[in-house]
Amino acid sequence: MLRPSYSELMNDLSEASEKDITSRYSIVIAVAKRARQITAGDKPMVDERADKAISTSVKEMSEGKLKIVDL
Repeated sequence: MLRPSYSELMNDLSEASEKDITSRYSIVIAVAKRARQITAGDKPMVDERADKAISTSVKEMSEGKLKIVDL
């Protein structure tokens, strides 16, 4: 199981942003896209590298290094 959970991520992101993040889908897509970038060779933005790219991207999101942006 990933830590933090998606509901914890939604709460953290909503507190850090001026708008509420209410869609788990947005978080899942953002984390998945970042995991693909890491797998393709991008350098992780966190010091601690996990075994899996998805864990690394969740950690990046929880530390506020990834942002969800409306286009």
